[in-house]
Amino acid sequence: MIRVLLVDDQHLIRAGLRMLCDAQPDLEVVGEADNGRDAISLAARLVPDVVVMDLRMPGVDGITATSRILADRPATRVLVLTTFGDDDHLYPALSAGAHGFLLKDASPADLLAGVRRTAAGDSPFSPEVLRRLVQRAVHARVGPPRPAQALTGRERDVLELVAEGLSNTEIADRLHIGVTTVKTHITSLMTKTNSSNRVRLALFAHGA
Repeated sequence: MIRVLLVDDQHLIRAGLRMLCDAQPDLEVVGEADNGRDAISLAARLVPDVVVMDLRMPGVDGITATSRILADRPATRVLVLTTFGDDDHLYPALSAGAHGFLLKDASPADLLAGVRRTAAGDSPFSPEVLRRLVQRAVHARVGPPRPAQALTGRERDVLELVAEGLSNTEIADRLHIGVTTVKTHITSLMTKTNSSNRVRLALFAHGA
């Protein structure tokens, strides 16, 4: 059972997310918060596996809440739900340790898959969000360091599919290799590119 904490200042969004999660046999909504302060408190008390986090909230925002929650409990994973209007918040949220980024208008299936992928240690992100991150990185002329070691052909194949936002299982199916092998390649890629997560790997793949 995946324990989920919902954090959003809009009641309607929280209600919709709760309905989606409650209908799933493997998801349990353990709490809700409409601001970052309460999210920090509830995360410490309820110990969720995944926090579905809004970024723009009154008082303590989602970026600060993400940083505090992960500092207190690194095992918790944060999935950010964002809008195009949150562009200025994406990099700070990434720096705060957020593990995934999905748009609020994502389909119910994509949202549920995102929660499950985040809980499993993956880093899901909408292609639209990835493009925004890359654009901002290029504009600011900042990005992940170039690799100290050359990438193998298979690592480049995996890197290209990570940049498309595919999950480990989808990459394995596309390349006809095992999921464990995909994880091994991704670990190697992160080491060679000095990338701390899949989003930064994707930025590297796009030459940011």
